[in-house]
Amino acid sequence: MVTGSCFRLSDGKSNLLVDFGMFQGKPDNEGLNFQDAEMDISQLTGVVITHAHLDHCGRLPLLSKGGFSGPIFMTEPTKALVEVVLYDSAKISKEESKSVIYDEADVEKVMKQIHTVKYGDEWDVGGFRVKMLDSGHILGSATPLITEKVSGKKVVFSGDLGNTPEPLIAPTEWAGEADVAIMESTYGDRVHEARDEVEELVKIIKKAEETGGTVMIPSFSLQRAQEILYIFDQMKKKGQMKEATPVFLDSPMAIKATAIFKEYPQLYSKALKEQVKTDDPFDFPSLVLCDVIEKSKQIKHTEGAKVIVAGSGMMSGGRIIHHAINFLGDPKTQLVFVGYQAEGTLGREIKDGASSVNIWGNEIPVAAEIINIESMSAHADQGQLINWAKNIWGLKQIFLVHGEEIPRLVLKEKIKQEIDSVKVELPSLNSELELLK
Repeated sequence: MVTGSCFRLSDGKSNLLVDFGMFQGKPDNEGLNFQDAEMDISQLTGVVITHAHLDHCGRLPLLSKGGFSGPIFMTEPTKALVEVVLYDSAKISKEESKSVIYDEADVEKVMKQIHTVKYGDEWDVGGFRVKMLDSGHILGSATPLITEKVSGKKVVFSGDLGNTPEPLIAPTEWAGEADVAIMESTYGDRVHEARDEVEELVKIIKKAEETGGTVMIPSFSLQRAQEILYIFDQMKKKGQMKEATPVFLDSPMAIKATAIFKEYPQLYSKALKEQVKTDDPFDFPSLVLCDVIEKSKQIKHTEGAKVIVAGSGMMSGGRIIHHAINFLGDPKTQLVFVGYQAEGTLGREIKDGASSVNIWGNEIPVAAEIINIESMSAHADQGQLINWAKNIWGLKQIFLVHGEEIPRLVLKEKIKQEIDSVKVELPSLNSELELLK
């Protein structure tokens, strides 16, 4: 599945955990968050977190609750974003869930265990030596390269690899030398279209301005929301979008994440580094930051063309749900998907062609135009995944993870065609495997 990222690496004495993410999507998947981990958490030597998306860090507070008091390593921007994500998760759990997975006190406790590292840093954790590389996925995202000190064997965990080159951040860094790769496969069965999101959004906005319609963009708060703001900033500067057309950023988390993003210009792409010297690329005329719920409620009373950028990215909760109730039934509405929609989510149901959807017991007709801009994905596609693997020297074994079954199977066959003498395996949940057996 494409959530719940978690891997335990053991040399028989030390136990290193890479990611401890939340399961999302189908109810059965979400139920896994409340099950005891298939390991003794108190026996962990350390934890490494690749990035701040909930499906990679969302269960972290359960570590301290389970008796782990050791170090948790991540980059500095990842720590800043993780803090926002975990407190938001605790708040949602308290307000919307029948069972509370953890609370703010648990988040506060686990945040004290975090140690920040820089890209290129190397450090020892028990019997392992760890180095962080830039995965080019979101701000602060990392690919851990882990060496077993006794044998010298190297294992690289891709984390989520970026759809590089990205407009906002630096490109994905090659892993170098490794014996084994634990590699994501989210888009293992497809190749993204050429990056044409700006052209697509220009058409979408022009249509909305002509019809007085609403553009709804369910967006992940980390990276995707900032990229959308950047595109609208460019469009308004070039006259491709009217200055008076309001853009509502209706996500407190995205607002906080944007502020964090502005603190790390050294991690930007080359082009963005130049722009920020003279201009704020995430601010423009008629941008409305909906930091409180009252501002969000007023959006439905705004007449004429408007753009709503709101969480969550898969329409599995958050303020986008309220806007879906208000605007999905209007044929002048354009619902624009700009990221992955996991199985079992409202976003996936709509994307797959549902004529109506059930939201909080109400049957809502889907009269809106549904648009999917796949080129905006923050995940590497099939070609980028294979290229990443090809640039690992001495690679003997690949484990494909973080993907639905068909993308994994397709990617496995493609790798076998493209990369000679590399063994490809498809591990299942809670399986225990011997590397380089």
